[in-house]
Parts: sequence; C-alpha cells; structure tokens
Amino acid sequence: MGLVSAILTLPIAPVRAVVWVGDVLREEVERQMFDPAVIRRELQAVDSARAEGRIDPADADRLERELVGRLVRPTPSGPEEG
Repeated sequence: MGLVSAILTLPIAPVRAVVWVGDVLREEVERQMFDPAVIRRELQAVDSARAEGRIDPADADRLERELVGRLVRPTPSGPEEG
C-alpha cells in the first residue's frame, strides 16, 4: 500500500478494524456451531438431561433434531479445506 493511499484511508482504519473483529467472531461462532465434537457433547448433555428427567421428552427430541441437523449440514462458509 502506498504512502498516499495509507494516508487517505487512515480515517476509516477504525471501521476496518471493527469489520475485521466481526469477521473473526463470526468465523469462531461458525466453527463452534458446526464442530462435530461440540455437537456430540451437546447431544450427550441432552441425553443426560432426558435420562434424569430435567428436560421434557418433546423438548429433548426437538433439541436432538436441531443438533443432528447442524451435524449433517455443511457449514455456511462451505466445505473446509485441508
């Protein structure tokens, strides 16, 4: 980046920083939402809550469907590389 463009874009630097932080947060949320290990732990927690009677069976079924849907659906950002 040249000196002139750096000087001209300096006033919007805070906005770019906020956008960057937002992108990092979005990526982390997506990673956690679709991480199979996290989903498995949540499924186990729902199963334990159902077994102990802390959650209504209908609510447990709904939660399990949502979790399995997250597990089988590809992430919004597409397939992971690597």
